[in-house]
Amino acid sequence: MILVTGASGQLGQLVIEQLLTLASTKQISAEQIIAGVRDPAKAEHFKQRGIQVRKVDYEQPETLVSAFAGVERLLLISSSAVGQRVAQHQKVIDAAAASGVKLLAYTSLLHADTSPLALAEEHRATEALLLASGLNTLILRNGWYTENYTGGLAAALAHGKLLGCAGDGRIAFATRADYAAAAASAITADLQPGNRVYELAGDTAYTLTDLAAEVSRQTGQTISYLNLSEADYCDALVQVGLPQPFAALLADSDTGASKGGLYDASHQLSQLIGRPTTSLETSVAEALKG
Repeated sequence: MILVTGASGQLGQLVIEQLLTLASTKQISAEQIIAGVRDPAKAEHFKQRGIQVRKVDYEQPETLVSAFAGVERLLLISSSAVGQRVAQHQKVIDAAAASGVKLLAYTSLLHADTSPLALAEEHRATEALLLASGLNTLILRNGWYTENYTGGLAAALAHGKLLGCAGDGRIAFATRADYAAAAASAITADLQPGNRVYELAGDTAYTLTDLAAEVSRQTGQTISYLNLSEADYCDALVQVGLPQPFAALLADSDTGASKGGLYDASHQLSQLIGRPTTSLETSVAEALKG
């Protein structure tokens, strides 16, 4: 049995889809897939596809041990509650150990142990908890999602400028679907004892200037990259409606990218999924479709 936490989230739903694809090849069956969600009443679409649904609420730890009953492999998709992640993840790890889970996989951050991004702090702490748990663990250190940038292309097209504070930092981004495919592949592979770490990133690294140039090429509209200070970029994100803490986190991440924090050339992601990661050209074309 395989359980995916945060199954109704953007990444979680894609992981479920990838597991269903594997189910179609008879590697696993749909009945072996469990969607862990906070509100099972809102997950009827999973049940209709033969997937089990169980309540997994980090703030109700009593739900976790029963949710993990019979689960052999557990994918912990990192919580979206920045600042509360470590405590929430600890509850999942404790329940997994108590339930006899044989493999606990976790979606961490690229080069979390050395990353300059503020986001890495909670991931480093969670990785330490995993290593101390005694469980067999699989740490999937995901790089940046392409969608973190292509999701804002409408604003760039409206103003003729792509904003950021990453300078000439090279970012090896890949799509959520790429990372979901990696998670599904890793969690269904032959069980191995110990602790394994994957550094996952796109095959090719780009600067935000490269991204602006690709948008310009595909639209015929000149889009330039405007590199701001971290404070000014944070302010710009707040002005378009992002909450200040989240805007600050994104701006800090861009600054981290300028220091090489989102670059990797190991190609472990494409090796794990058995195909090249999604190209920038394809990702931009998909985003422009709307």
